[in-house]
Amino acid sequence: MKFNFSFGKEWGELKKIERLSEDERSVVFYAENKASMNHFRFLIEYLTKKMNLKICYVTSVKNDSIFLDSNQNIKAFFIGDGTARTKFFLTLKTKILIMDMPDLQTYHIKRSKVFPVHYIYIFHSMFSIHSYLRKGALDNFDTVFCVGEHHEKEIREVERVYNLKQKNLVKYGFGRLDTLLAEKKQIDGKNFEKNLIIITPTYGKDNFLKICGIEVIDILLKSNFKVLLRPHFRIFQESPELINKINTKFQNHKNFRLEEGVISKEDFHSSKCLISDWSGISMEYAFVFKRPVIYIDVPQKIMNDEVEKIPLIPLEVSIREKIGSLVDTKKLERLPEIIHGIDDESSKQIENICSETVFNIGKSAEVGAEYIKKILDS
Repeated sequence: MKFNFSFGKEWGELKKIERLSEDERSVVFYAENKASMNHFRFLIEYLTKKMNLKICYVTSVKNDSIFLDSNQNIKAFFIGDGTARTKFFLTLKTKILIMDMPDLQTYHIKRSKVFPVHYIYIFHSMFSIHSYLRKGALDNFDTVFCVGEHHEKEIREVERVYNLKQKNLVKYGFGRLDTLLAEKKQIDGKNFEKNLIIITPTYGKDNFLKICGIEVIDILLKSNFKVLLRPHFRIFQESPELINKINTKFQNHKNFRLEEGVISKEDFHSSKCLISDWSGISMEYAFVFKRPVIYIDVPQKIMNDEVEKIPLIPLEVSIREKIGSLVDTKKLERLPEIIHGIDDESSKQIENICSETVFNIGKSAEVGAEYIKKILDS
């Protein structure tokens, strides 16, 4: 894979992208943050290694892991998140752009003004579109790679309610889940200390880290658990004073760690349980390990001001108590008891819910790649 910053500036990278041949930029992936690769990895591998197609990978992450990849079919560029990125989108010439960032055309990220690009959206969460995404978040994509039947129903209902043109919907699946399941197969059988609790609060005014996070961490540490806190990256931006307070209180505790990046696969797969509120990783965790997660019962995070117009119960609400245990913020002292009580009794139910919820488990990359190839050949 070729990688060379021009003067270390995003504008130099943009010029390089514009100089690529039509073949080299016929398929473009855009990564908004580090987590994007979690959802692209298997699809990119299938396209570049199984189909031997060339792709262009454009990222806003300066130290993106893609730059360590030696795959010769990938050309990667750092575009930043400023005006160079804005121009990149406006002047893009490619057949297909694939991204996991919603709200295309709503804010400063626009469809190309100079070329008929086909825009494909890949979900970064299994959650329902009318609750965890803003109104109109997917309206300007041509194709959506759906996680499951719930996304198909929700998108069609949104199109009906707002009288929108129908998009192409692909029964895709969830690439992140496929990645985690593959990692689990590799790691199964290795000896890990099963005493690690992962805490993954989402962002927003009612996230449980704000409401009772310090108390939760304190209870777990006093019960001799190891604690890995991985807040949503937006919490670091929205609440730096809270992060500083947590660091000040716990940073010297031998059993506490604050993770600012991506949870390592060793930590993820060696953990005893996961505690969250309304974070999408909770569903991933339950489906990978067929093990209940623990939900701190705080108000649901709703991103769509017009959610009530879509008469469908969000997936994360309908299956919440089937794949996890709810803990009242006034009864946090029960946490150690609940953690010790986690067993395999729910595994079959969670496995069934997973198979009913997610398309093409283990095969999403193949399905997506075939669809992309079909567009390229048309």
